[in-house]
Amino acid sequence: MHVLRISAGARHSEIAALVALAESVHVRVEEVPPGFFNRDAGERSLQGVELEAGALPELEVGQLLERPGEPRTILALDGVEDPQNVGAIARVAEAAGVQGLVLTRRRAPPLSPVVARASAGAIEWLPVARVPNLPRSLNYMKSKGFWVFGTGPEGTEELYGLPERLLRGDRVVVLGAEGRGLRRGVDQVLDHRVRVPMAGRVASLNVAAAAAVVLFEFRRRADLATLA
Repeated sequence: MHVLRISAGARHSEIAALVALAESVHVRVEEVPPGFFNRDAGERSLQGVELEAGALPELEVGQLLERPGEPRTILALDGVEDPQNVGAIARVAEAAGVQGLVLTRRRAPPLSPVVARASAGAIEWLPVARVPNLPRSLNYMKSKGFWVFGTGPEGTEELYGLPERLLRGDRVVVLGAEGRGLRRGVDQVLDHRVRVPMAGRVASLNVAAAAAVVLFEFRRRADLATLA
């Protein structure tokens, strides 16, 4: 059951709007003592409002491919286990217009409040599929006409030098865990191995930063191709 909890007596305009919205969709509203939100502060909001809701839905890969977009972009994570990183990546992906996020059943965190907070709410809007075998799922997407791009410092193709023909079609972008990179089975499925050119002394980016660079460059180039 969904429940919206608010501090007793808190009825300023923002809280009142939330209460009205909750009541309009038949979500139960409870007033709780002011000290309620100070308990277990690591998990509870301190802003005087909390929504108890069910788990976020997880889809099948085929359902992600049904979502509109031209070209469509799917983001897949291979072994990214830190929920803060997954949330930050989800925030980037949703902002870049990605159609869906693919996570593995193992070596990936649940869609927890930590992920939701790190995503700034983007995980509520970004469809997620969870798969038992990532290489198999990548091959399935390839059979549906998607190019598969892997990213990492060892990539043989520079991001900014990719030919236009590769950026006009549907694509899957695969990011691996920091340090380990992509597993061998995933690497063998890739069509293209892309690197972000680095001008400084640091050899690689945080995985969320790399996601931002790659996804927005793909989005920029696709927009330019549409205008051409």
